[in-house]
Amino acid sequence: MSHSPLVYLVDDDDAVRDALALLLRSVGLRSESHGDPQAFLSALSPQSIGCVVLDIRMPGIGGLDVLARLAEISDLPVVMLTGHANVDLCRRAFKGGAMEFLQKPVDDDVFLEAVQAAVRSHVAGRERQALSQAAAERLARLSGREREVLVRIVQGMSNKEIAREFDLSPRTVETYRAHVFDKLEADSLAQLIRQYASLLDPSSP
Repeated sequence: MSHSPLVYLVDDDDAVRDALALLLRSVGLRSESHGDPQAFLSALSPQSIGCVVLDIRMPGIGGLDVLARLAEISDLPVVMLTGHANVDLCRRAFKGGAMEFLQKPVDDDVFLEAVQAAVRSHVAGRERQALSQAAAERLARLSGREREVLVRIVQGMSNKEIAREFDLSPRTVETYRAHVFDKLEADSLAQLIRQYASLLDPSSP
């Protein structure tokens, strides 16, 4: 599947990349190997889902510089690898946004656990993002009055209370309420509140 998670292996050591790719295949994870970090950065799509396994010591551009560039163009989580670990490198990696910092030779189980956690985190984040975007698009379908009614529903007001505030009949409010649920594709009040409370401006009148 083209949109299944992909683990990008960025390391100038061919043998390391091959070994890690084999290990990832053993648990069903796809990988893509890059010996040239510049080429990797140039080819990376912002839509990519998965994580990056990044070596710190590479000729040309170092891993920490790649990490900084990645933060500007992608939200992919990064697992750093190094054969020369020290406290300063570790601190700088985490400060730069790395999710994990592992020392070579890395234990197979530790490596797989770190990568799988990074991938799960990224997939979950992208799913939340997609849900929020879809919810925002549905919210835009509402008329001004329907949005005002939605705000009151989320605030816990009854139909009668909403009717009094807007000087409407309860039956008219029921119609607005039905339109809100229909346009937002919500099956229950709980779903409505869960998906839309955070998208509504709390200062709405």
